[in-house]
Amino acid sequence: MKSSEIRKKYIEFFVERGHKEIEPAKIVLEGDSTTLFTSSGMQPLVSYLLGEKHPKGKRLVDSQPSFRAVDIEEVGDASHTTFFEMLGNWSLGDYFKEDQSKWIWEFLTEVVGLDREKLHVTIFEGNNIVPKDIESFEIWKKLGVAEDHIHEYGVEKNWWSRSGTPDLMPVGEIGGPDSEIFYEFTQIEHRLEFGEKCHPNCDCGRFFEIGNSVFIEYRKTGDGEFEKLPQQNVDFGGGLERFTAASNNEPDVFKTDLHWPLIQLVEKFTNKKYSEEPKQMRIIADHIKAATFLIVAGVIPANKMQGYVLRRLIRRIAVKMYELRGNPKKDEIPTDAFEAVCSEAVLLMYNGLFEIREKEQREKVVRVIVEEMDKFGKSLEKGLKEITRIEKIDGKIAFDLYQTYGFPLEITLELVKKKGQSIDLKEFESEFKKHQELSRSASAGKFSGGLAGHSEIETKYHTATHLLHQVLRDILGDTVFQKGSNITTERLRFDFSYDKKMTNEEIKEAEDLVNAKIKEDFKVDRKFMTYDQAKTLNAIGLFDDKYDKSNVSIYLMGPDYKLDPKTKDQRSRGGYYSVEFCGGPHVEHTGVIGGIKILKEEAVAEGVRRIRAVLS
Repeated sequence: MKSSEIRKKYIEFFVERGHKEIEPAKIVLEGDSTTLFTSSGMQPLVSYLLGEKHPKGKRLVDSQPSFRAVDIEEVGDASHTTFFEMLGNWSLGDYFKEDQSKWIWEFLTEVVGLDREKLHVTIFEGNNIVPKDIESFEIWKKLGVAEDHIHEYGVEKNWWSRSGTPDLMPVGEIGGPDSEIFYEFTQIEHRLEFGEKCHPNCDCGRFFEIGNSVFIEYRKTGDGEFEKLPQQNVDFGGGLERFTAASNNEPDVFKTDLHWPLIQLVEKFTNKKYSEEPKQMRIIADHIKAATFLIVAGVIPANKMQGYVLRRLIRRIAVKMYELRGNPKKDEIPTDAFEAVCSEAVLLMYNGLFEIREKEQREKVVRVIVEEMDKFGKSLEKGLKEITRIEKIDGKIAFDLYQTYGFPLEITLELVKKKGQSIDLKEFESEFKKHQELSRSASAGKFSGGLAGHSEIETKYHTATHLLHQVLRDILGDTVFQKGSNITTERLRFDFSYDKKMTNEEIKEAEDLVNAKIKEDFKVDRKFMTYDQAKTLNAIGLFDDKYDKSNVSIYLMGPDYKLDPKTKDQRSRGGYYSVEFCGGPHVEHTGVIGGIKILKEEAVAEGVRRIRAVLS
C-alpha cells in the first residue's frame, strides 16, 4: 500500500469513529527557546493531556510532520530517519484502553491488511511502585493475539512520563503504561551477537516498532505513591514510514515510496548502487528530505538554533556525496544532482500533505542548498586531504579542522572512525573554550546591541533599532526577528529575518511608523526580571546562553497603561509598544531621537534582510 493511501485511510478511519481532524503544528517553533522542532504528535498537545479543554473536543486525529535532530547519528540503518510523519489519535478523558486497542488493531489488520501472525504487542510488566497492566493483557487476548505474541517489559520500555521512569517523576507529574505494536519481518534471520533469543526489542532488525498507545492514567502523589487520574487519556503515535514498510513486508524504510525515488536519483548521480553503499545513500536521502522540509518551513543555514541543524545536515550531505562521487574536481558542486533530488523531495512532500507552491519552493530549496554547498565546498577538499594526510587525529587537530575548514566535529568523528581512531572529546572542548575566551577578550567593552561605542548619537541609534524591530514585526509579521545590528556615529544597520524584498510602500510605512512612535515621546524603562517573566510580556530580541536566565535586562518603551481589550496592539505587551531583551544603553525618552530616514533595504543572506538608516 502507498504511504499517501495509508495516511488518508488512517484519518478517515478515526474521523468515522468520532474524531476531529486537527491541523498539524508547525515543525519550526518560532520564539520558543526550549524546543527547536516539533518532534512528535504529542508535543503540541501536552497542555490538553494535562487537562486543558481542546476546542475541537475529546477525540482528535492528525498526521504530524516531525523532526528529531537527536537521530542524526542513527541515520544509516534500515529504520532510522530524522524527518518523519507521525500518525496520531487522542482521547482526552473519553475512551480508554479497550476502544484504543480494538481500533488500532482493526486499522492495521483489516484496513492496512497486515498479517496478524506477524504482529506482536508489548505491555507494562509492573514493578514495586506501579502494578502490571493486566487490563491491556486481557484486551489483547480478547482481540485474538496469542499469548506468545504478548511481551512484558519494564519501566525503561513500557512506561511514559515527561520525566522518565516512575522513580524520577516529581510529585504531581502524570504518566502511565504504554502498549507497543511490532511487526515481525520473518525473512530476517536473528543474529546471535544481539542475544540468544530474538524478541520485539531486539536490535537485530527482525522486529519493527510501528505504533505505541500511551495510557495516561496515574498521578504521582508521593515517594513511591500513585493515584488514578480522574481524566484518563490515550495518546497514540504511529510512524507512517513504518506503517508503509510493514504493509509491503519491506524491512527497509528507504525502499518505500517515501524515500526510494530519492535513492534512485542518488544512484543516478553517483553511478553507485544502493546495494553497494546503503548507509551513505540513506544518509543523503534522509538529510535531503529533512533539509528540504526545514527550508520550506523558513529555516536558513546559520551557526545557531535551527539554522545550525540545517547547516549540519547539508554539510553531511556534501561529505557523503563527495565520497560516493569519487573525489570530484576542486570546488565542484553537483548542482544538477541537488536540483533533481530536491525537486523530488518537494514532490514527495506535496503528495497529499502540504499545500505548497511546488515550483517556487523547489527553486528556493535548491538555491539555499547549493549556496551552502558552495561555501562549504571551497574548503571541503582541503579538509578531507588534511584528514587523510594526518596520521593521528587528536582533539586539538579536530578543533583546528573545525576552526580552519569549518569541519563539524561529528563529520571528523565519522572519518577518523573509518581509520580506526578515536578523539579525546575533552581535549576538543578544552581547545574550544580557549577560543571562546580569546573571542570574549577581543570583544570586551562592546555593547551587546552592536554598538561600536556609547556616544549620545550611538545611543539614539540603538534605541531607534528597538522601535524599528517592533515596527517591522507589525508590518511584515511575527516571523520577523532581529538577526544582528551594527551602529556607528554615522548610521544604524539592522539585520532581520524575512524571505523577500520589502516593497517601497512597506519601507515608507516602516519609516513613517518609527517616526510616529518617536514623536509619541515614549518613556524608556529598564527592568530586571526572570527570563520566564520576560516571556510573559512577549519580550523579543537576541537571546542566548550567555545571559543569566534568573536575572535578565529588559527595555520597555511606551505608555504604562493597557488599552481596551478589543484593541489588539500594545495590550499583549503589558501596555508597552516595544519590549526587548537588551543590555543597553538607551535614551530616557524616544522624543530626543528626532527621527530616522531609511536609506536602503537589501538582502544579506538567504532569508535575511538589512536596513540602513540615519538620524533625520
